[in-house]
Amino acid sequence: MQLQDGWIAGVRQVPSPHVNQRPDEESPSLLVIHNISLPPGEFGGPWIDKLFTGELDPSADPYFAGICHLQVSAHCLIRRDGEIVQYVPFHLRAWHAGVSRYQGREACNDFSVGIELEGTDTLPYTDAQYQSLQAVTALLIQHYPAMAQHITGHSDIAPERKTDPGPSFDWARFYADLRSTGVKV
Repeated sequence: MQLQDGWIAGVRQVPSPHVNQRPDEESPSLLVIHNISLPPGEFGGPWIDKLFTGELDPSADPYFAGICHLQVSAHCLIRRDGEIVQYVPFHLRAWHAGVSRYQGREACNDFSVGIELEGTDTLPYTDAQYQSLQAVTALLIQHYPAMAQHITGHSDIAPERKTDPGPSFDWARFYADLRSTGVKV
């Protein structure tokens, strides 16, 4: 896996308009893991791409009427089959964290990378998702070494608002997978 101008070479790219420059061209130093499913609890389909590109049709599902106006994005999505979709190059600011705080610092979008796992808080993630997440995380740490010591869930940076990636995310497995490839976390 390689980066080219902030994009992972060879993965599907769906550029999001919900992006801007990081303040003072700050390098990312935090990885935030999320989950998403659209409609909630359903997997597959074009809906996550549509949300992150501002093209979600509010008439396609009753749930979409309440979220179609949102301007949100993530750097990457990892689908249930392990496919990686990238929406925002890593050196730019994706709009994934919202009102957030990490170790006393506000506005986590300014200094973080957001990776969405297609899933819910309560359903186990797939082996393919853990494999892809490990590969992307190792690549990010290679380019942004400070990130190795700063990996968290959305629920940890916005605990009053968010619960993802939820209790179904196996943090011990994720860290063991990283360490097995020589990444020091």
